[in-house]
Amino acid sequence: MTETTPTTDSAAIRLTDVTRTFGDVTAVNELDMRVSRGEIYGFLGPNGAGKTTTIGMLVNFLRPSSGRVRVFGHDPQTDELTIKNRTGILSEGFTPYPKLSGLRHVELACQLHNEDEPLGYLERVGLADDAEQKAGGYSRGMTRRLGLAMALVGDPDLLILDEPIAGLDPLGAARVKEIIEEENTKGATVFFSSHQLGHVQAVCDRVEIIKDGSLVREAQMEELLGQANEGPTIRINVNSTPERVPETVEMIDGVTDAWISESDICVKCSRTDVRSDVVIALSEAGIEVVDFETETQSLEDVFTAVMD
Repeated sequence: MTETTPTTDSAAIRLTDVTRTFGDVTAVNELDMRVSRGEIYGFLGPNGAGKTTTIGMLVNFLRPSSGRVRVFGHDPQTDELTIKNRTGILSEGFTPYPKLSGLRHVELACQLHNEDEPLGYLERVGLADDAEQKAGGYSRGMTRRLGLAMALVGDPDLLILDEPIAGLDPLGAARVKEIIEEENTKGATVFFSSHQLGHVQAVCDRVEIIKDGSLVREAQMEELLGQANEGPTIRINVNSTPERVPETVEMIDGVTDAWISESDICVKCSRTDVRSDVVIALSEAGIEVVDFETETQSLEDVFTAVMD
């Protein structure tokens, strides 16, 4: 395989007007994407949106019908080995060899990178106690963790993780989140696709949402959620609802709006640290606060809205 000279683009991943068709079906349609180096990038969409097809083109499992794909400036079609040497991949359809142990899977991955400490990777993902068990007996969550352990081998510059948290219990999911953050702190770019939007919201810097193979939304996480400009809303349940919100609440620095909603007082804030000031102001106005909660727009809310 002949390696071409990489482009000078500083992006970890760059797609330009990429289209992929299968017969009369267009799976990806003129898709543009730029993932900066060192970024944790969320790639979202409903089933059939073109996510798996896009990931396949990044690693040359599939080739674009038109457009250009670059990973660290390299073309996956001509520089496949160069890209694979720098990339750890956990595909959604990862299936281990059922008769091989988990340890043997990671040993084989280590051999490709001239490493000799396979057990350490299993320890990171919580599979050290099951290292000698045949992978055919692994649960779905254990299988995902095994795939992640193999993806981590070689200290990759890019991690492509497709549904890494699928089938994991809360502790396992939290550990995967920690690993993603640890690898990113070390300098790795993380390309993260998942249906579990709460985890995407917790770790990703930026998100791209696609539908029917086309881009429908792309933004920094804070911008996407509207938190930077609109801020959270504090919904306060009170013992006796007043006819109007006290002026002392509306005058608090950081409060942008306030209103009565049913039996609650709602206060829109530019930041969350004014909650105590709001509660104190209500108390001084003779209003007893029973309970309160902070409402912010979630990634799931945004995702649902753009899918409608």
